[in-house]
Amino acid sequence: MRGVSQSKMMVQGLEVELLRKTVKHLRLKVYPPDGRVRVSVPHFVSDEEVRAAVLARLSWIKKKQDHFLAHPPTPVLEMVTGESLFFWGKRHSLEVVERQGRHEITIQDGEKLQLSVHGATTTENRLRVVNEWYRSELKQRIPPLLSRWQPVLGVESREWGVKNMQTRWGSCNICKKRIWLNLQLAKKPLQCLEYVLVHELLHLLERYHNVRFYNLLDHFLPSWQQSRDLLNSRSER
Repeated sequence: MRGVSQSKMMVQGLEVELLRKTVKHLRLKVYPPDGRVRVSVPHFVSDEEVRAAVLARLSWIKKKQDHFLAHPPTPVLEMVTGESLFFWGKRHSLEVVERQGRHEITIQDGEKLQLSVHGATTTENRLRVVNEWYRSELKQRIPPLLSRWQPVLGVESREWGVKNMQTRWGSCNICKKRIWLNLQLAKKPLQCLEYVLVHELLHLLERYHNVRFYNLLDHFLPSWQQSRDLLNSRSER
């Protein structure tokens, strides 16, 4: 009896784990949280047959990966000194300073995020201060990206906004040409914000996550898969 052998193959830029074992049928699975693709196949099935099977289900694979990416877990923070917060993909140590006056956030020495609040400020309100700061930072970054990408793509959104979404990184109302971006993107590297924005703008050209949509992504933003992987990094949530 032949044992189990493992290998990898690339199918149109998609890395696929190939597991040859004593089974009767080819089985393809996409695993959370990062959309990892594994194919279990009988020993007698050729690499070309595996490649054809993956290509035939490529659209389904992309939908599963998008689904996993659209459900980022929400971290539970107490908003106290010593915790970590991410900002544009970089980990910052949180320092809470109790004082009178206006609540504010400053970055010290490029590494420490200082949150200045009243002593009686609740955890919920501390988090609200941080989220409003994230919102402000995003709103400074988004207009230049829109100015850059809308002429390139030949589309224009009528309205855009930032909100805290539990189930997706961005959304596009095609009829109203309205784009929403997730507040949590301020925690990710800037290229992730760019990827999500381009992704949503492309829905003004193609409604569905089909072959045409991903061909457009490949054409306009060849590095989108790298950005997608960064977006799915659990360490930056």
